[in-house]
Amino acid sequence: MKLLEGKTALITGANRGIGYSIAIKFAANGADIAFSDIVFNESSESLVKEVEGYGVKCRGYVSDASSYAASEQLVNDVIRDFQKIDALVNNAGITRDNLLLRLSESDWDNVININLKSVFNLTKAVQRFMIKQRFGSIINMSSIVGIEGNSGQSNYSASKAGIIGFSKSIAQELGSRNIRCNAIAPGFIETEMTAKLPQEYKDKWAKDIPMKRAGTTDDVANLALFLASDLSSYITGQVIAVCGGLHT
Repeated sequence: MKLLEGKTALITGANRGIGYSIAIKFAANGADIAFSDIVFNESSESLVKEVEGYGVKCRGYVSDASSYAASEQLVNDVIRDFQKIDALVNNAGITRDNLLLRLSESDWDNVININLKSVFNLTKAVQRFMIKQRFGSIINMSSIVGIEGNSGQSNYSASKAGIIGFSKSIAQELGSRNIRCNAIAPGFIETEMTAKLPQEYKDKWAKDIPMKRAGTTDDVANLALFLASDLSSYITGQVIAVCGGLHT
């Protein structure tokens, strides 16, 4: 039996990168997939076809995760179409990097709203359904910079640190209802976002990583699969780094 056979997962920010890989990994392990992003584009269409190739149900939704009303509507729509949500992956996120001296208020607000407020929005919207079914796994995408900080990323680091505190609190609130909440803290992962970084910056990261390489989106998706599955049924309130030993 596949690890997620018979389960339904909702994944935000799944048009590319880590979210895309998580959707494929979950589908390969038997999960029906609902995913959302701010737009439905060619990547979304590609994801639907690839997921359906595993013989599971898939549907994409256009939704702004930073809006509470939109998030509540998204969850209601997914429940209508799939009847349940067993796993929620809060993956939507952006960067607007700059030193604090030059960081604009709008870049602060956008990162906090999309990265952190979205986690509140979706978790609050989904919890009532998970409480009713007395089961659920909530997986929040943090970052090692939420643990260690990073120059030029005060907004991003603050949003990812907030996710850690939120995840630990929700684990305590919902644990008695058999609902788990954990955070994943990726390190340097090769994605479309990191591909835009200067090569010397990427080389410096790789040199500092004990495993001497960047991670892949599959490395993160494998952990998400474990946390969504019954193999992790007694694991909650944890922050697990996927960073090749960069954070120890």
